[in-house]
Amino acid sequence: MKKITLICAAGMSTSLMVTKMKEAAKKLGEEVEIRATSESKFKQYENDTDILLLGPQVGFLLNKYKQTYEPKGIKVEVIDSIDYGMMNGEKVLMKVLEKI
Repeated sequence: MKKITLICAAGMSTSLMVTKMKEAAKKLGEEVEIRATSESKFKQYENDTDILLLGPQVGFLLNKYKQTYEPKGIKVEVIDSIDYGMMNGEKVLMKVLEKI
């Protein structure tokens, strides 16, 4: 099972995206664990994350997170701002699954 963690500034706006992604995963029959957290609390999930998705509002952290976490085997991506704004959980999930 792949474990996906979403990060935004406070961990609030990504909560709805997590719900949409979980609905899409269920529909597609994908076994994934998806959660949202704030940037300041990600440390508690770093050893339990396969893919780290950054909300567009914290996309400026991409290089920092790639340098820190990709050597540890965690794939880091920024969620497309249009998909995020539309809360298109299925499209975001499909992009993630393509990268795995």
